[in-house]
Amino acid sequence: MEETLTPAERAKRIAGQHVAAMVENGMRLGLGTGSTAAWAIRALGHRVREEGLHVVGVPTSYAAERLARAEGIPLVTLDDVDVLDLAFDGADEVSPTLDVIKGRGAAHTREKVVAAQARRFVILVDESKLVERLGTRWPVPVEVLPMAATPVMRTLERLGAVPVLRMGQGKDGPVVTDQGFWIIDARFPNGIDDPQALAIKLSTLPGVLDHGLFLDMVTDVLVGQADGHVRHLKKSAGARQ
Repeated sequence: MEETLTPAERAKRIAGQHVAAMVENGMRLGLGTGSTAAWAIRALGHRVREEGLHVVGVPTSYAAERLARAEGIPLVTLDDVDVLDLAFDGADEVSPTLDVIKGRGAAHTREKVVAAQARRFVILVDESKLVERLGTRWPVPVEVLPMAATPVMRTLERLGAVPVLRMGQGKDGPVVTDQGFWIIDARFPNGIDDPQALAIKLSTLPGVLDHGLFLDMVTDVLVGQADGHVRHLKKSAGARQ
């Protein structure tokens, strides 16, 4: 297995293993979506099976739910818990202030709901995801009602973005989210000048369910490296209250 992993995959794996090691008995967890979060879920499942670790998880997508069940992690919903002790997830970009863009897996709306319920929100990445300015490498995904796609794309153009409706791979037509919505990828050629202002504007557009800007939410970033080391970046000395 080790020989088949790329350096980026090894970095993702070590970040996932690191966050799984941070989990304590009795914790209520938010389980992220995507390749990096999947490594964490597998490592967490190993601890559940081998150490008898008692935790419960809230998955952020059908994919995360299926993997968690396969790993033997007990699952609950947000109806069952009033707060999560820790949530972990991957990201597409991480800024120096630990704001992030998420959503390449089209699960960012559920991921944001779960992250907002967590005292501690840990992002898992490799070095390639660190940027000086949000939007310089990846677009901001915007989840929209199908009927609102065209007017939202027009507004995004007026905001300086190049919007593209995300199309499915292996199927005809647009990507459809777990909520039955579509995804518009808004690329900003020179990056995003004011992420806070953009987030507010996107959140108030009729037909937009949510977007991939996660601002003032992250408490920790674990940057996995192929040599087995992890850089731990912290927003503040303590977890969110």
